[in-house]
Amino acid sequence: MAWLLVIVAGLLETGFAVCLKLSHGFTRLWPTIAFCVFALGSFGLLTMALKKLDVGPAYAVWTGIGAAGTAIYGMVFLGDIVSTLKIVSISLVIVGVVGLQLSGSAH
Repeated sequence: MAWLLVIVAGLLETGFAVCLKLSHGFTRLWPTIAFCVFALGSFGLLTMALKKLDVGPAYAVWTGIGAAGTAIYGMVFLGDIVSTLKIVSISLVIVGVVGLQLSGSAH
């Protein structure tokens, strides 16, 4: 269950990173509000998960999901540049996240 919290927190991290861009420096109301909701949810779920998980693997999985998710979202929906190197690098992040999740142990 704790790993599920980390995964959802990582997806929410993607949401707050995208909303941070869409807020244009917190000058747009709804993306700013969404940023706050996603950020609080992400940090809240990560905090709950860390009660049961080792901090290193859990934090790495959280940031990996957020980084990969944000990069993919940017390429698909925001017109970010797509390159072979970027896709390979995101794939390596995902492989690393899976490896860390498998190596993490609950207390």
